[in-house]
Amino acid sequence: MTPTLPRGQTGAMFRSRITRTPIPFDAEAGQVAVAILSPPPEVAPLIAGTAGCSPFLAATMERERDWLTDLWDREPDAALAALLADIDAIDGDPKAALRQAKRRAALLVGLAELGGVWPVMQATAGWTRFADAALNRALAYGLARHAKGPVTGDGGLVAIAMGKMGAGELNYSSDIDLVLLFDESGYDPSDYGTARAILLKAARTAMGAMSDITAEGYVFRTDLRLRPDPGSTPIVLSMEAAERYYEAMGRTWERAAWIKARACAGAKAAGEGFLERLTPFVWRRHLDFAVVEEAHDMRRRIRDHKGLAGEWDVPGHDVKLGQGGIREIEFLTQTQQIIAGGRDPRLRVRGTLEGMDRLTEAGWMTPQDRDVLSEQYRYLRSVEHRVQMVQDAQTHRIPRDPERLRRLACFMGEGDVDRFVTDLRDRMRAVEAITVPSFLPPSQGQAKAGPVGEIIEGASAVTDRWATYPALRSDRAQAIFHRLRPGLLAALARAARPSEALAAFDGFLRGLPAGVQVLSLFEANPKLVDLLADICATAPDLAQYLSQNAGVLDAVIGGTFLEPLPDVWTLPPVEGDFEERLTRLRQWHREAHFRIGVHMLRGLIDPIDAGASYARLAEAVMASAWVATDFETARRYGRVPGLQLVAMGMGSLGARRLAARSDLDLVLLHDGADDLAESDGRRALGPRQWAAKFTQILITALSAPMGEGRLYEVDMRLRPSGRQGPVATPLSGFLNYQANEAWVWEHMALTRARVVVGDPALRPMVEGARCDVIRGSRFTDAEVIEALTDMRARLVDAGRHGGGLSIKSGPGRMQDIELAAQAHALIAGNTARDVVGQLGVEGWLTPETRAVLARAHEHLSRVNQMLRLLTDADPPGDLGAGGEAFVAHGMDLPDLAAVTAACDAAAAQAAAVIDEALK
Repeated sequence: MTPTLPRGQTGAMFRSRITRTPIPFDAEAGQVAVAILSPPPEVAPLIAGTAGCSPFLAATMERERDWLTDLWDREPDAALAALLADIDAIDGDPKAALRQAKRRAALLVGLAELGGVWPVMQATAGWTRFADAALNRALAYGLARHAKGPVTGDGGLVAIAMGKMGAGELNYSSDIDLVLLFDESGYDPSDYGTARAILLKAARTAMGAMSDITAEGYVFRTDLRLRPDPGSTPIVLSMEAAERYYEAMGRTWERAAWIKARACAGAKAAGEGFLERLTPFVWRRHLDFAVVEEAHDMRRRIRDHKGLAGEWDVPGHDVKLGQGGIREIEFLTQTQQIIAGGRDPRLRVRGTLEGMDRLTEAGWMTPQDRDVLSEQYRYLRSVEHRVQMVQDAQTHRIPRDPERLRRLACFMGEGDVDRFVTDLRDRMRAVEAITVPSFLPPSQGQAKAGPVGEIIEGASAVTDRWATYPALRSDRAQAIFHRLRPGLLAALARAARPSEALAAFDGFLRGLPAGVQVLSLFEANPKLVDLLADICATAPDLAQYLSQNAGVLDAVIGGTFLEPLPDVWTLPPVEGDFEERLTRLRQWHREAHFRIGVHMLRGLIDPIDAGASYARLAEAVMASAWVATDFETARRYGRVPGLQLVAMGMGSLGARRLAARSDLDLVLLHDGADDLAESDGRRALGPRQWAAKFTQILITALSAPMGEGRLYEVDMRLRPSGRQGPVATPLSGFLNYQANEAWVWEHMALTRARVVVGDPALRPMVEGARCDVIRGSRFTDAEVIEALTDMRARLVDAGRHGGGLSIKSGPGRMQDIELAAQAHALIAGNTARDVVGQLGVEGWLTPETRAVLARAHEHLSRVNQMLRLLTDADPPGDLGAGGEAFVAHGMDLPDLAAVTAACDAAAAQAAAVIDEALK
């Protein structure tokens, strides 16, 4: 039991220190939370305001209501200390315990800040202390699990916290930026390679304990890309290698990043020693005024990259990266510290507010500027937290939507939205008035660039033919493009291979049927130029797609395009006839599908998460197409009394892991209507005929090519009797078939099936039937294993050998692992659908074999997601420098050759353990 303060010490209680509360945006939600939690009277307004503004905190409070009951009579610092002590005492796998601690820390920090119990920067410090403790426990677990041979104790492995975590200023829904290093001096040179491999495994385990999404959520997303040359180095580096890198190749932005660096977990003493040795790199002995110009350029590039330049207003503005935002204050402080910190050690501090105080003391910042920036920094951090607290989302955007904006104002304790917006605008303008002049380059007399056609070698041969393309046939289009051309070429020139990027852009421009509208869009929104350049440099196929579907760029200029992807995709209401509904559905799907791809391309979403997003999008499309199909079928044929239909998603759709170019494998079932019943339309149909017509119309809705393209190819070969069976099957016939006629492979396929859309009453019946078939399969273990052996042999005989980046088919590759997992699930009577879930129970395969297969499938799936974004070819062929770099970076490997070798190694290991299991 965690000790609590005696009730007599009321002065230190959480509840006695509440000084403010949010205004409930949703009064009913606030009242419900108060009723559920039954807090003390002085706490009730805080609960009502918090729950009335934040669905996330409302749900978390309800889940942790027993823990909250003890919090109100405790001193908040003591409550945090108890949480940290509990983390330190975790034994074994910490995933579940850390996620519970995360919920409680989120409540303690959030409620303490919202109630004025802690000022905002004390809340960020408390959140950072929690992150330190969680990471320390995760590292200890990783080391305990893998340490052997030369690696003992902490192994010299240290996590260096960067950015806001390093400064003790972690925001509410932040990633944590880390650099993982180990002290090689503690090892004999002959043990170096072995130690590094062990520490790499330990680090991966630790990062998984922090960032893996489980049923309990996650602790923190971890970002390891601030290490030296992240595209070419493993996630754990020796300190010696890092020192050599910074000595020879370190850049200004890296110097700025290391100002805030702090050894936060693991071998902290060794980490602090490394930071001391890095001092000459970060803090130059001379006054480094050249950094001002570099900082200005870096700031401009960040702005351009994020699309944050130009005029702005509060709705839709980025409170972190936008003009007058949090990053402006931090950037100014760090820049001034770098300029003078080499000669004045007093300036070598991590915290932003402390840095401004030190700069003021040293005469580098006026007291007036410090006071304005300090006040606004605290306020903006409070706004940032409330934006994130609504749904625990990593976003910094002020909502555009009036109701969401009103929610934020209420969360800040302001009932007048206009007054809140005006006040926030004035505050950010005050920041802008100080920071903008500070970032002006010291000299405006820079040499002009040469002719734009020469920015990329040999560009003239390509650009000279652009005037002949349809997009540039009008004078107006040519005039707009003439203004865009220098910036476009400059953006393309930043690619790894500019000539490849230029060729991809050439394909995009050549494919545009008309130019004025699209080019005007580019001119009005410069961030689209950078996005297009990124796509051309990385995914030429996607650039070609854009030329034929340029309308998706309209979505990019919306304020939510780069915000976190939704857990549930929702199509706005659509009116009109069948064709109008399908047209609008295609437009919406095209934009959402493109958005997922861009998020993956820019590293905003993990490839595995992208697979889940593609699946959730397909479910949303299915739901909308289902409604449209139901109306259209009823319009043509009337309705059959009592008839119910559902669609089961099979394969990847059932397992909720689609790729960018996946088909939909579907099985349609129906029930509920009397066999003699007929529809009430002009042409009467029986239940089977009506269900068949419905299915045919649904397939048309999903796969018919229209002016806006098609949605998905549909494959129904997994239905009972395959191509010979009816397109829609009665549930009774389905059950009879599974019980008496189905092949082993059909029972295996059923392990991945999931009802994705259909009648609410029939859905649980079909799921129950699926589970009954799996748990009561008539096939013996030996028959399942024999069938798996036969299927594998047939696939090899059919030429499915795999190899390299052809990773879906072949021994040990994705399909092979999925078949083994299905067989294991069928033998075990396990109804889980995804590979990890199917392999997560005891049964035919040993724990060691299951672990190998799960790791291999995860690895191959990540690569597959990225490859399918870039190309539909298998094997993928030449991906170009940008595509190769994208895949290598996504796998945290130095190059595509290393990715290929890793895929082959994973497949070989998986094939070997499956072969062994089948003996």
